[in-house]
Formats: sequence, C-alpha cells, structure tokens
Amino acid sequence: METSNVNAEIITIGDEILIGQIIDTNSAWIAQQLNLIGINVSQISSISDNKQHIINSLDLASLRAELIIVTGGLGPTKDDITKQTIAEYFHGKLIRNEQVLKHVTQLLESRNVKMNELNNNQADVPDNCEVIPNNHGTAPGMWFHKENAIYVFLPGVPFEMKGIMADYLIPRFKKQFDTPAIYHKTLMLQGIPESTLALLIESWENQLPATIKLAYLPSPGIIRLRLTAKGDTIENLTQLVAQEVEKVNPIILPFYFSDIDEPIEVTLSTLLTLNKITISTAESCTGGKIASLITAIPGSSMFYKGSIVAYANQIKTKLLKIDEDIIDKNGAVSQQVVELMAKNARKILESDYSIAISGISGPEGGSADKPIGTTWIAVASEKQVLSKKFIFGDNRERNIQRASISALNELRKMILQDLKTYEKK
Repeated sequence: METSNVNAEIITIGDEILIGQIIDTNSAWIAQQLNLIGINVSQISSISDNKQHIINSLDLASLRAELIIVTGGLGPTKDDITKQTIAEYFHGKLIRNEQVLKHVTQLLESRNVKMNELNNNQADVPDNCEVIPNNHGTAPGMWFHKENAIYVFLPGVPFEMKGIMADYLIPRFKKQFDTPAIYHKTLMLQGIPESTLALLIESWENQLPATIKLAYLPSPGIIRLRLTAKGDTIENLTQLVAQEVEKVNPIILPFYFSDIDEPIEVTLSTLLTLNKITISTAESCTGGKIASLITAIPGSSMFYKGSIVAYANQIKTKLLKIDEDIIDKNGAVSQQVVELMAKNARKILESDYSIAISGISGPEGGSADKPIGTTWIAVASEKQVLSKKFIFGDNRERNIQRASISALNELRKMILQDLKTYEKK
C-alpha cells in the first residue's frame, strides 16, 4: 500500500471542450468513481491540444496530487499530439507495440474496417510506459510512475475510458492505495427551495458529527441532500449516517420522496409497478414532457396508458371533451379546466389515475392575474380530483422541468395517501 490519503487530479485534453463543442462528461464520471473508493479529487482541469499546455499542466498537477488521470488526445490524427508529448515528458520514445497492434488489427477486422497507417499509429506507445489494454477501442491507456506521482493517460471516447477504468484501473487503485472507507447517502426532496430547506434543517445540520459532511445539490424542481461519511469501516459509517437520517426524516418528510439517488419518475414507476396501478397524462404547457419522462423508463408500458397533448384550446375541447364556455370563462390556465383535463383523461384513456397540467411557460403570455410561470396541476383518481396552483418563474425551460417534476410528485403523494387509507380499512 502506498498511502492512506490520496489526492487525485483529472485533466482533459481537447480544444473541442474549451470552445464548448462538447461537454466534458469524462471528468465528472471519473471523479464519481474515485470518490466511491475513497480517493479525493482535488482539481479538474481542461486544456488545449498544445504541447506546452500539456507539459505545464502535468508539472503543476504533480505538485498537488499523487494520482493524475488524463483523458483525450490519444487518437490517430495529427491534431492528437498527447502521445508524442508525454513520451518526451517522461524521457522516452514512441515504439510500435506488437501486442497493441494485434489487438487493433483484430478489432478493426471484426468491424469490417480496413487497416491503414493511421490505425497502425494507434499501436505506438512510449517505450517506458506500462500499457493498459483497451478492450473497447483502439487507443490503449498508459501508466507512468514518476517520483511520487502516478500518471494515467486514457482515451477521450467516453465508453472506451469507462471500460478501461472499470476493467483495470478501479480494481488496481483499490489494491494499491490504502484509502479510508467512504459512504454516501442521498435524500431526494421535491417542492422546497434550497434556502428554505437550509433554514428548516439548520439545527440538525449544526449537530452533525465531524465525520459527516452535508451537501445541497439543487436542480430545477429537485434537491439532493447528500450525506458523506469517511472513517474506518463501511459498516460503522452506514450505521452513523442512518442515525442522522432518522433524526432529520420527520423534518423533511413533506418534501422527501426517496433515499436513493434517482429521478422522481423512477420512484413513481416503482410505486406503480408494485401496486399494479395504471396512469395517463393530459398535458398542455409541458407539451409531452411528462410522457417523455415516464416512457424513458424501461417497462413503463406496464403502468402507462398514454397521453393527450392538448396544447391548443380546440384540442382540449375536441379530445378532452371540455366545454368551450368553461375555457372562455376561466381561461385554459385555471383550476376548473385542469381538473376537467385530469378527470376526462383518466376516463378516456381508461387508467386508474391521471395527471393534467396547464400553464404559462413563457417567455410571453403572462398577465397581472396570471404571470409567467403560473401553472395549474391536477391529479385524479376514480374518487377524487386534487389540484394545486404553482408559480415557477420566468424561464421557459426551467418552468417546463419544474412543472413536470411537480406533477409527478403530486400524483405520487395522492397514490400513497390512497394506499394508506386502503390499508387502514
């Protein structure tokens, strides 16, 4: 074992990242995997395909971290200069590795691709590196040990990088580094602003043990409350975190929907599947977003009947059977209309429950009485229809996201209440 406290730095190479052409998802994924095995990520950097930038970044990283992971720049084209640069940096020279060449040749033949000189170049690696096999692509990984730091170079193609990490590196890191045990617990909340939540649980948070760190991770409509504990054994950490969760649960109960880091549509789908409940949706302002979230879940056909996207008023009248006079009198964004949407959609689509939503997503269309972000959500069962008014804000994209998530949660709460009532009987 080399050390008990390992700091890692992640460097991504590629002009395409710096100009915003692609998003660096590699660093986030690597950081998650390292964190799970107790390796602390101290810095993440993105740099250009430039020899001096690469050298400077490696020099600086070696001052901060014992483990440096670099992705990108290992392709066969002229703009990928990383291999030549790192060969010089580690005082080696590029040689053709016959084992890598054999792998590249077999892989391309299996894909019915003819080898060319650029493909052959993929087998060129520094003569003083340890080659890390790439079972998922042509560019091998490379491992260097210099002074007090380990350097790992990986291809930038995400599925190739993930394959090398999973197949070789994570198991090796576990054996090589004596890291502390780490345990995460994420509580999923919906329907409360971050600042309000912070005040609500302030007393509990102030009394958390020093070994537990709390993080607020907000996104439109959702807050992930993550507890992270580090210590001697997973068993002790799990027990310690469970005790703290038990203390905070009564405080956050009105907003809590899962203790698994998962989207609310997944939580709802589990509830529907276990209880053999079917649902349907009637959407206006969200334009099918709720249906999209639901049907992205494998097996959703077991509980989801379908949707009526009634964006125009005449569709609300024609397909959802809502009287024109009711829409004219109350407006499409109203309690009366959204309740009828939910009630009629449930009957038309023959489901146990339904969701309906109508609102003003923006950026235009608001008024003094109904500002942008005004949204009515209704959920219906055979016995009742419940509705609620929300005002989300002035950003169209966030409004649609928040409205969709809020609608799914309103349905979840209705179903849970109905199940509890049934159990009491």
